[in-house]
Amino acid sequence: MSDTVEVDTSGLPVVHMSRRDILMGLAVGTVVPLTAGCTAHNPALGRSQLMLVSDAQIAQLSQQTWQQALQQERVSTNANHRRQVNRVGQRIATGSGMTQHDWEFVVLDNNQVNAWVLPNGKVAIYSGMLDVIDNDDQLATVIGHEAGHVAGRHAQERASQQMAAGVGAGIAAIALDQGGVDNAGMWAGVLGAGLTFGVLLPYSRRHEYEADRLGTDFMAQANYRPSESLTFWNNMMARGNAGAPPAFLSTHPSDAQRVQALQSHIRSSGYA
Repeated sequence: MSDTVEVDTSGLPVVHMSRRDILMGLAVGTVVPLTAGCTAHNPALGRSQLMLVSDAQIAQLSQQTWQQALQQERVSTNANHRRQVNRVGQRIATGSGMTQHDWEFVVLDNNQVNAWVLPNGKVAIYSGMLDVIDNDDQLATVIGHEAGHVAGRHAQERASQQMAAGVGAGIAAIALDQGGVDNAGMWAGVLGAGLTFGVLLPYSRRHEYEADRLGTDFMAQANYRPSESLTFWNNMMARGNAGAPPAFLSTHPSDAQRVQALQSHIRSSGYA
């Protein structure tokens, strides 16, 4: 195996670096050797992002994580739940315009109030979430938000930021190893998989704001009511205030400012 790694940044020039240089750079915490020329503009967000992990690597990691999650979790046999999630999910996927992904929507038989998505368009909704939503519009809020993370390329950005900051050189070694993928549990967390699979890492507040905004746009494009997203998030926060927060909130930094930002976007977009 060659000691030189090609970092394909999807449309940007390929960066040639030795594996030794990359890991030494991470060890001392420097990001300069890695970040030069490794940004990509995301039109959905209107900003540039650090991208050190290629789309091909993310697709491989996502598919492996999805298959292992389906083996580890119990897929629901509730036909009504499955029809509802697939119906709403397909409309959101179409509304998002991200037809490049092979979208898949699965209900997991788990009483946690939670949901997650992988960068390749694989969405898991826990049955506990379906017990607390009131209608398809609120489910569209959840799935639209998760689709917003895909459009925002948040998992790729988070993995790249951790690599560049030197947080866990093991993550960089796995991401840049062309000979296979190990430590899937750790990657499950980086990619955004559920609490019961791997160690789920919270997205940043910026990512959550962006996913909220994009999610309501996808709802509107799919002919769902974006105003129901405010009802959903207020209900989630009320549940958290009443005791232990739902799993969905424990990995999403939620507060009144977030709801205000969402309300402002809905109003300025003419959705209300």
